[in-house]
Amino acid sequence: MRAATAPFMVASGNKAITKENAVTDLSMNLEQWLVQMQDSEDIDFLKHAVTKLVHGLMELEVSAVAGAKRYERTSERVDERNGYRGRTWDTRVGSLDLRIPKLRHQGFQPSFLEPRTRAERAIFSVVQEAYIHGVSTRKVEALVQALGIEAMDKSRVSRMCSELDELVEQWRSRRLLKACPYVMFDAKYVKVRSGGCVVSKAIVTAYAIADDGYRTILGMDVFETESLATWRSFLTSLVDRGLRGVRLAVSDDHKGLVAAIREVLTGAAWQRCMVHFMRNMLGHVQKKDRDALKTVLRSIFNQESKALARQRLRLAAEKLGDTKVARLLEEAEEDILAHMSFPAEHWRVLRSTNPLERVNKEIARRTNVVGIFPTDNSVLRLVGCVLMEQDEEWMLTKRYMTLQSLALVADRTGVELLAEVA
Repeated sequence: MRAATAPFMVASGNKAITKENAVTDLSMNLEQWLVQMQDSEDIDFLKHAVTKLVHGLMELEVSAVAGAKRYERTSERVDERNGYRGRTWDTRVGSLDLRIPKLRHQGFQPSFLEPRTRAERAIFSVVQEAYIHGVSTRKVEALVQALGIEAMDKSRVSRMCSELDELVEQWRSRRLLKACPYVMFDAKYVKVRSGGCVVSKAIVTAYAIADDGYRTILGMDVFETESLATWRSFLTSLVDRGLRGVRLAVSDDHKGLVAAIREVLTGAAWQRCMVHFMRNMLGHVQKKDRDALKTVLRSIFNQESKALARQRLRLAAEKLGDTKVARLLEEAEEDILAHMSFPAEHWRVLRSTNPLERVNKEIARRTNVVGIFPTDNSVLRLVGCVLMEQDEEWMLTKRYMTLQSLALVADRTGVELLAEVA
């Protein structure tokens, strides 16, 4: 229900006041306003009471910021009014059409209205879409009640979704203008409704450290599952958008992903994530032996050179004897030590996909709010908005790697660097 705007008379001299003026004119007597609301037809009393209250709060706040009340002449004035801007505020009493005052020389945001980030808007839109499409889960129902959007109409939900979808698609398809010597890949699974049932789908993400030392999110997509075909498609799309100069790719040992890296990112070396490798190795020994094995593996990665790390690895394999753990360690030697062919100050970052851990935690925090997504597009919308905000945040932070150290890998491929540091 939209805020009423039709004119009506109140006891205020000969002045004709509209309902819109009634919620913004603080000089209007409250008792008169209450009588007026009671005498008027088809008016949601509680909704208009809240509207009047929040407009009153905004008038007080904007007057404090401007240093003067509306039309007041005073030497303390520091800014002037400049009309209003509209915003719909969804509350538990319904959607309120607010008129937010504007100032001529500075922005004004009411304290009770926090500016929505893209990610927050995306969560809101996903919940709305789930509700409109009848996707009934306890999480969605609780969120609908908390957000007060039971009466949300389909056209408005569709409009909000399409605006965010367009924004995310522009970001996902943008040209990649920087060379990226180091890239990392990871996947996370979420639940999505598809064909009348709930299935797990993979969110694949690519992260990079560009040649200027800054971190960036290269892209993301949603697939039915991880496979050579899906990873090849994703990596090819990155290359088509301009990804170049890759010296080292870091990931877990998913066979399809590793094969796609070798096929699409020609000339790049591959580093098997140390954290994933250690978890896999610990799963092959009894619980009582895990701490000892963990100490042995860490001693390999903490060596000061690749040659010393090789020696330590082979000594460890020899002590482990004829066991599956020893065989796995020897087979993985080249893959888990690949990062040591690059500048030593980069090793801590390159030996695992841990730099993506904070990003994955943020994705999990947002996706867990929804639980089950109504569509693939809703996944792209929410996760895309989260990654866009992370990408923008990294633009404002200091360099993750120095230009001097990155210059050491600028003129050689990853394969050449591996050969140089055998």
